[in-house]
Amino acid sequence: MTYVSKLASALIAVVLVSCGGEVLPKPKAFLSLDYDKSSYEKQETPCAFNFEMNQHAKLVSNSDCSFQIEYPKMKATVYLTYQKVNNDLDKLLQVAQTATYDHVIKADEILEQPFMNNDKRVYGMYYKVGGDAATNARFYVTDSTKHFVVASLYFYAKPNYDSIYPATNYIINDMRKMMESFEWNR
Repeated sequence: MTYVSKLASALIAVVLVSCGGEVLPKPKAFLSLDYDKSSYEKQETPCAFNFEMNQHAKLVSNSDCSFQIEYPKMKATVYLTYQKVNNDLDKLLQVAQTATYDHVIKADEILEQPFMNNDKRVYGMYYKVGGDAATNARFYVTDSTKHFVVASLYFYAKPNYDSIYPATNYIINDMRKMMESFEWNR
């Protein structure tokens, strides 16, 4: 047997041995991000309201009773904005709803969930915004006579819903807890 025929035989043997198994597609990969388990603590504020907040976040207070709840590991912030109601509840509601629906251009969906806690006189709406919108969650709460608070989630990056999905879900749960625990102290 010549050198060329030996090489050809070896090549054919390798090809025949390597073939034989089914070719299976690889499953899609998902980010495996582990965040600290949420642990909530009541935030007593000098303002007209209190709420529970995840202890792993950082609360930054402004002098006008607005707050930032920062998530440094996730590079995200929830902005809480307080306003007094001065016979302008309809206008405040319209501004909050319009600000949410301004994201419809980039959003895949906007889910609304009304919220009512008659015992604490807290009423509002929670919005979950899917897709590459600038904010993925918003809510507003009011007592319908004196107080109005809006909260919005923002990340410090260009919106890419697939990439921020795990962090978004984590913070969305925190925002729901915040909304559900809201109470007026004046």
